Amino acid sequence: MGGDMYETILYSADDRIARITLNRPDARNALSDQMIGELLDAFERAEADAGVRVIVLTGAGDRAFCAGADLGGLGRAQADGRSVADAAIRDSAPFRLFTAFPRLGKPIIARLAGHAVAGGLGLAAACDLVIAADDVKLATPEVNVGLWPMMIMAIINRNVAPKHAFKLYYTGGRITAAEGRDIGLVTEVVPRAALDARVDELARVIASKSPVGLRRGRDAFFAIEGRPLEDQVAHLLSELVDLTATEDAKEGITAFLENRPPDFQGR
Repeated sequence: MGGDMYETILYSADDRIARITLNRPDARNALSDQMIGELLDAFERAEADAGVRVIVLTGAGDRAFCAGADLGGLGRAQADGRSVADAAIRDSAPFRLFTAFPRLGKPIIARLAGHAVAGGLGLAAACDLVIAADDVKLATPEVNVGLWPMMIMAIINRNVAPKHAFKLYYTGGRITAAEGRDIGLVTEVVPRAALDARVDELARVIASKSPVGLRRGRDAFFAIEGRPLEDQVAHLLSELVDLTATEDAKEGITAFLENRPPDFQGR
């Protein structure tokens, strides 16, 4: 699927940075099955492009990063008589989206110029780093319509301590970007006027690192999750030995000893 064929997102790649924009501003960039399918395609495209070292995910406009799932679609599913028990859960669009992030192989930064609520907050939290404008709000409002943030709870619980998470889930209230930073949902909060410059600066810094080191390190981060300490250390030691043997690692060490910037080739 080419970039000019996307209908709900925008995709561009330049200077080692892929930029993916949720592009349904009139619907507050709500997630439809079509958008999720296009996002997954864009993720695969960025991963396969050796020239891309960092991904930036954002939403069109400054009203909303993403308002979560399209409730109209959910209502249609209920009207059709479908239930969770009957669905092919692992083939569903939300399942494929949220489980895709650990397999991306490249760092991904969420740029929040607008509010992130419900599934949109889960989408942002699934990214490795979240940079938010200081007037952005975050929320899990599902409880207000008799629901619960089931799909995104797995993501949020990896970032937020239980007492803070339950407050979000129970109240459905909005919190500021600064409060999101304080509880672990946001990496940095910057003035709106400085958002683009900070995201670009951070993306460029990360893009200057070894693609091999980034991929192997990111993969290892997710691989050790939930495993006993002994298994974690054994896995990481094995990964370190393999990583040390790469051309990028040898170049990095040589460049350090020669007091020059490294020239990483991704090998």
